[in-house]
Amino acid sequence: MSAVTPVLDLRGVHKSFGPVTVLHDVDFVAYPGEVTALVGDNGAGKTTLVKCMAGIVRRDRGEYLFEGRPVRVDSPREAASLGIEVVHQDLALCENLDIVQNLFLGRERRRGMVLDEAEMEEVAADILAGLSVRMTGSVRQPVWALSGGQRQTVAIARAVLGDSKVVILDEPSSALGVAQTRQVLELVRRLADRGLAVVLISHNMNDVFAVSDRIAALYLGRMVAQVRTADVTHTQVVELITAGRSATLEQPGGPLGADVPSPAAEPPA
Repeated sequence: MSAVTPVLDLRGVHKSFGPVTVLHDVDFVAYPGEVTALVGDNGAGKTTLVKCMAGIVRRDRGEYLFEGRPVRVDSPREAASLGIEVVHQDLALCENLDIVQNLFLGRERRRGMVLDEAEMEEVAADILAGLSVRMTGSVRQPVWALSGGQRQTVAIARAVLGDSKVVILDEPSSALGVAQTRQVLELVRRLADRGLAVVLISHNMNDVFAVSDRIAALYLGRMVAQVRTADVTHTQVVELITAGRSATLEQPGGPLGADVPSPAAEPPA
């Protein structure tokens, strides 16, 4: 067990939608300076858990600790005030605006009654340089002209523009080519190296093993394992995702995993 206090610590999170229970008393932790990969099959509950982290969905019960203290996170605004940012799979970028305008959308800087374009442009260049992101062309180029990997880096840069402490990335390499995926994964690693807690949601096991420090596996709404990436193999993680346990990954008392009902008994959403 790490002696470092987790930035994000969810305990016994339970969530139902009508008669369907999506999360069954889930525990989840994310540490500063680490990438925690959240993995699971479609319907495992990943999206709902992330929405609980971000305050988009209210949990039915369970504790929410941030930097070791209980907090209330019942809205995205409350999550953002703590420094929790989510980069959704659709990126939510405005194609008709340039890079600077997208980074500062909704938090524009002003000098008196007018926008301080020079300061925003300078800060945009600095944040991209600080993340070692190389953009071909000006920070004033429109987002529609960027490649998929460049758009992903703009969305990530926007998430860390403020005083972020946790960044949640939903399938950041989805639909990217090999070179663009490598660029994004390098950026994910740099975020952790800057001291942020990064939560990476991904179906790509190669990406998970390339960049993560820990893996948290969900199966039918239950957290069946939270392990260090170095302690598991691809095969063991796939077993956890598809069967809820791994016969070759031992813990005191038997194989690592959880007893779960059959999918027909209680289908997750």
